[in-house]
Order: sequence, then structure tokens, then C-alpha cells
Amino acid sequence: MVRFTAFLLLLAAVAAAAPKHKLLIIDGQNNHAWQQTTPVLKRLLEETGLFVVDVATTPPKGGDLSVFKPDFARYRVVVSNYNGEPWPPKTKLAFEKFVESGGGFVSYHAADNAFPEWTAYNRMIALGGWAQRTEKDGPYAKFRDGRIVLDNKPGPGGHHGKRHQFQLVLRDTAHPITKGMPAQWMHNTDELYDSLRGPAQDIHLLATAFSDPATNGTGDHELILFTVKYGKGRIFHTTLGHDVEAMRSVGFIVTLQRGAEWAATGKVTQKLPADFPTATAVSVR
Repeated sequence: MVRFTAFLLLLAAVAAAAPKHKLLIIDGQNNHAWQQTTPVLKRLLEETGLFVVDVATTPPKGGDLSVFKPDFARYRVVVSNYNGEPWPPKTKLAFEKFVESGGGFVSYHAADNAFPEWTAYNRMIALGGWAQRTEKDGPYAKFRDGRIVLDNKPGPGGHHGKRHQFQLVLRDTAHPITKGMPAQWMHNTDELYDSLRGPAQDIHLLATAFSDPATNGTGDHELILFTVKYGKGRIFHTTLGHDVEAMRSVGFIVTLQRGAEWAATGKVTQKLPADFPTATAVSVR
């Protein structure tokens, strides 16, 4: 009887430790080094113990994208590390249905450069850059005087200055993703995206960073971390993580991990680690 009880306890422990959510990372085309960053994304997400992670890699640029048909319905959340040629119409529709029906989506760094022509995708990410985005694609979004300000002036969407360490300022300290974090914390050397523009609808702002003119920035606080609601789906949009060095930032790691869990479930169970950065000091792993 004692052995049987111990066996049941062991089974319960294994079940409790088992990953709970299937997660899909999409890569294959990008103007960034996806071959280096996807393995890091996969490792960081798996180490939470919350996810079973698969990777779907598209054909290379100029290849036959008609064969790219992930079964999104098998997953709880999709993380995009993709910035390339348009997906087939059926794949796009399947992804729209997935998110609209309640699937989670994490837009990671240059994923917000992708698909300027795809209306639903741009609603999901709310703000994008580059790919010839202009005022035709929606307003700029800035954080000024304690609120998001939409600016319809003409100009290209998407820019960043010199890579550097910078401070993030939380604009919602009670959200599950940011709860418990210091109100300001330092991020490792990275691109600070600015001048993003798009539909800018249903944004819930989590954190901004000051785009310093001294680093060729805009002089505005730019939207860096935010969530978006699309149908029943939850989207976490992070502009951080240009390369493997930037991904060493504990702030990036924790917001990615928490953002993915929130996108999957609407909740965050992960505790804030002891090595989380402070307002004045970067923390890396």
C-alpha cells in the first residue's frame, strides 16, 4: 500500500511538472538571424516547464510557400520569428481564425516588420514598421503626457537608433505580465524601435522606453511592450530581442516567458526571479 501511494505521488509530481501548453514558433525568413534566435526562444520557453515547443520553418525566400500549412489548431500559442514573403491565403485565413477564436500570439521583435499588406495581421500587432509602411498604414503611436498619442503626420514607419542599453518604464504595474517588476528596469544592448505605425487599436500598454536623440532616437517615449486583443485572442507584442546578446537580458527573458503564458491562458503563474534587473543595472544570463 505504501509503495502504491508513493507511486501515485510520483505520477502526480510528473504530471504537475509536465509542460501544459503546446506552442509553435514560426521562422524561416527574416532580415534577422533567425537560425540563431529561434533556438534561444525555444530554450527559454521550454525552461519554464509550461510549454511543449515545436518549430515550423517556411521554405526560403523564393521557395514554394504553398506547402507552408501549419495546423495552428493544435497549439495554444504561436510565437512569430518571421519577417518574409506572404504566406498562402489559406494559411493566413487559418491563422486569423486561430487567433480570433482564442489562440495566443506573441509578436517577437521583427515580426512586426512583416506582412504590411495583411489587414488582419496588422490589427493583431497594432503597430508595425519598415516594409514601406507610411501614413497609409495608420498613425504613429507615442507615449506623451501620460497617455498614448496617435500622430497621423506623413512619414515612414519604423526606425531605430544606435544599439545601446536602455531603461524600460512600466505603464501598467498590475498586469499579470508586469506584476511585481520594478517600475523601471534596465535592458541589455538592443535596438530601441521607434516610429512604429499601424491601426493602433485595442492596445494595452505595458512599458515604454525613451528614444534618446543622443543615440539617434526620436526624443519620445516609444511603445516597447504591449498587449492587443483580437477577437477572443490575446497578443503579446515585444519589440525587444534583436540578437542573441539582447536576448541574454533577464528583462527580455522574463517578459517573453510571462508574455507567452499570458497569451496562452490570460494568467501568469511564474514568479519574478531574484536576478531581475533594477532601475540602474542590467542583468544578463
